[in-house]
Amino acid sequence: MSDLAMLGKNKPPPAEINVACSGAFKAAYLALVPQFERASGRKVATSWGASIGDAPTSIPSRLARREPLDLVILSADSLDRQIAAGRIMAGSRVDLVRSGIGVAVKAGAPRPDIGSADALVRALLQARSVGYSASASGVYLEGLFRRLGITEQLAPKLKRAQGEPVGQLVARGEVEIGFQQVSELLPVPGIDYVGPLPPEIQETTVFSAGIPATASQPDVARALIEYLKSPAAAATIRTCGLEPA
Repeated sequence: MSDLAMLGKNKPPPAEINVACSGAFKAAYLALVPQFERASGRKVATSWGASIGDAPTSIPSRLARREPLDLVILSADSLDRQIAAGRIMAGSRVDLVRSGIGVAVKAGAPRPDIGSADALVRALLQARSVGYSASASGVYLEGLFRRLGITEQLAPKLKRAQGEPVGQLVARGEVEIGFQQVSELLPVPGIDYVGPLPPEIQETTVFSAGIPATASQPDVARALIEYLKSPAAAATIRTCGLEPA
């Protein structure tokens, strides 16, 4: 019998479990967790944070403070570092989704040509301003700009989003072009999704679940992971701009 089925037979349910989740998985997570709650009888309390960095809300910072978390969902590389640090149970990593980086402009604005690396470079050099995230996709883009040889030209017009999706900067007109995980751009109102980065320069990030070493309800966390990996969840994951891992 699955972990989820076993949970449904246990009465009364324990207190809600606490999950910290990266924004890249947010849209799919928000659609799937209510289904898990109905099926399992458990409640899930969620906080949001970046996969990397030392901001107070980042998932590494929450783990370092030993917040009462039962499950975390973040980039696989960052999760592996937390496993090595002893903050996540060894052997608990489960890959959930793969996510690519996309491009967006303000709703109704001209859409730049991003069909190739050369076309993207031209669009970036012509843009008045460029937004990117402070998380995994932003780290990749900083390296990409260096490899493309345009860091110096872009520097005066780069804006890093702090504590909000890049799409919100785009929607407010604070940046002309925005880059972030596709799944984080699609739900933002007031923007047009242009498309993914060209294949030759695309970066695919795996987002994974892990159970903190201090988790008080690891069995419920495992059941939630099982549900997020189930065939029933796959269609929702795809509609949110992600691919099941």
